Amino acid sequence: MKMAIAKQEVRALSGDEAVAYAVKQSDVDVVAAYPITPQTIIVERFSEYVHNGEVDTEFICVESEHSALTACLAASATGVRTFTASGSAGLALMHEILYVTSGCRAPVVMAIVNRALSAPINIHCDHADSMVERDAGWIQIYVENSQETYDSVIQAFRIAEDPDILLPTMVMLDAFVISHTLESVKVLPDDIVRKFVGTRQIPLVKNHEGKLVPFKLDPENPVTMGPLDLYDYYFEHKRQQEDAMQRASQKIKQIHDEYGEITGRRYGNGLINPYRLEDAEIAAICLGSTAGTAKTVVDQLRAKGVKAGLLRLRAYRPFPAQDVTKVLENVKAIAVMDRSHSFGAYGGPVFHEVRHTLYDAATHPQIVNYVYGLGGRDMPQTLIHEIYKELQKILETKRVKKPVRFIGVRE
Repeated sequence: MKMAIAKQEVRALSGDEAVAYAVKQSDVDVVAAYPITPQTIIVERFSEYVHNGEVDTEFICVESEHSALTACLAASATGVRTFTASGSAGLALMHEILYVTSGCRAPVVMAIVNRALSAPINIHCDHADSMVERDAGWIQIYVENSQETYDSVIQAFRIAEDPDILLPTMVMLDAFVISHTLESVKVLPDDIVRKFVGTRQIPLVKNHEGKLVPFKLDPENPVTMGPLDLYDYYFEHKRQQEDAMQRASQKIKQIHDEYGEITGRRYGNGLINPYRLEDAEIAAICLGSTAGTAKTVVDQLRAKGVKAGLLRLRAYRPFPAQDVTKVLENVKAIAVMDRSHSFGAYGGPVFHEVRHTLYDAATHPQIVNYVYGLGGRDMPQTLIHEIYKELQKILETKRVKKPVRFIGVRE
């Protein structure tokens, strides 16, 4: 039986405020944070909720982002729900603890406001900061707007804390384009969100005495997390993380669908969000807020009879290889758009994933990479039209002259 869609209130929220409001409703026990532009509003707003008594949360002001994630890891290890936020240099400073957190299977949720890495110093959007951490063992979800930001943060707690997953989860939103832009956001009542996220369930494990105990730090039932783990067991533990990441694909879809039943909002299948791809011959692939502009371009091209489409990747880790292959099976020419670059590599990180994924596909589309928007450089419709115009040429000639290109930059 189909559930009735819950009554929702429309609020004017920026992306940062949408994160804070979602965390406020998600019954979080510990928030540890250090401010960095452009995520500062998230933790500032949440600290106001704490000060006003609107939440029962321990808010820990720390001296660095490294300490913020360490505090969240330690709290999460005791079995409570934790959250933090960061971006750019702050995320880079967390690098060591990102690996420790995933290795300890601590389901911390973190919002990342994507900001370029120095030098030169830049406070605007690109995806270099989170792409650097794509192998850190965290689930990564990229959003398109403030509404999806709110929805995804709530879903992230369910995903991360699922006993079959137990992996920390990042929700990425574009600096300033989303973080500081006021939008109409539909929010659920507090009680419905709390019911949806539920109470964190702690799985049972065998301790050193062979007794089944909750997997958390507890003096009554001692266990060790993150011990010295040499060649005798390290490999097996890393394999367990990979197994959990693979299981996460189906779990993300399931939780996304459950949330959609409550709200009436869905973002593709939770992993990918295709747009007008059913009969598309050419298509672009992107992450984040750029998809909104690209959809407008697709609509304009469709009005002229061009069979154009768009694929927005919502989940980047785990990478939805099977879903990407299936949805692009009839597309003949593809432009992969990267808002970051791997210096010295053959193209950007999204290009690497997509090209590798489609290597074994039954059909072999022509693929071209466009690196764009570094440091917050605008990506207007005119430039996206250039990309689709190039795809039309590739469709005609069946040849990619230059597989990796930089667009919107002075050469």
